[in-house]
Amino acid sequence: METGAGLVKSGAVTRPLRRLGTLLLDTLYPPTCLACEAPVATADTLCAACFRALRPISAPLCPVLGIPFEVSLGPGARSAEAIADPPPFDRARAAVVYNEVAGALVGKLKYGDRPELARFCARLMAQAGHELWGPDAVLVPVPMHRRRQFARRYNQSTELARVLGRLTGLPVDPLLVGRRKNTRPQVGLSGEARRRNLAGAFQPLPDIASRLRGRRVILVDDVVTTGSTVKAVARALLGAGVEHVDVISFSRVVTGS
Repeated sequence: METGAGLVKSGAVTRPLRRLGTLLLDTLYPPTCLACEAPVATADTLCAACFRALRPISAPLCPVLGIPFEVSLGPGARSAEAIADPPPFDRARAAVVYNEVAGALVGKLKYGDRPELARFCARLMAQAGHELWGPDAVLVPVPMHRRRQFARRYNQSTELARVLGRLTGLPVDPLLVGRRKNTRPQVGLSGEARRRNLAGAFQPLPDIASRLRGRRVILVDDVVTTGSTVKAVARALLGAGVEHVDVISFSRVVTGS
């Protein structure tokens, strides 16, 4: 058994070695901004210009969809979108408004073989979703069809969920719901076309109730555009007996932003 003095001595040796290793890596591969790739002092971060361009979403906001309000509309005030088309889920929250910088991060995470970007994105999501976290919840990434995941190598929503799980202490269940239809990409489709494209695309596990044991589901995704995807997954879960579904995403499209 190692003594306290031995542990201190070991730490005194390993810490300088780690710093030396980090310095060597930074010399060989200088850290760059995650969005624009400009030089930065610290890895896994944004340059000052890109960080300023991010638009965090915070109160006041719609308590249902998480859409930011310009001014406070009073307790419980809902957005026009939530009133006109109430979602099947309970609450949705997003870390930032989808803009050029957020789009660059999502694009690299999603299509650029950069799963490590999930660490930065999930840190912001952990703060934005503070109302959702609780011991009765489980994180469920929005599923990707196996063919598409094989081509991309990973599911970006699963990467975000895993980091969020470590940050919040919540369990992650990537197998709770699957994608049985390899739908066409949603980019460029109208809202109605998105809904038709996703009809019947998601299938929860047959023993989902016993697997969840009454816990809430928090769906994890990279970006919410019209919300058609998370709505489709939520409907599939609710139809299988899940009682409560929330949504957390890194970014969301805000009309007029």
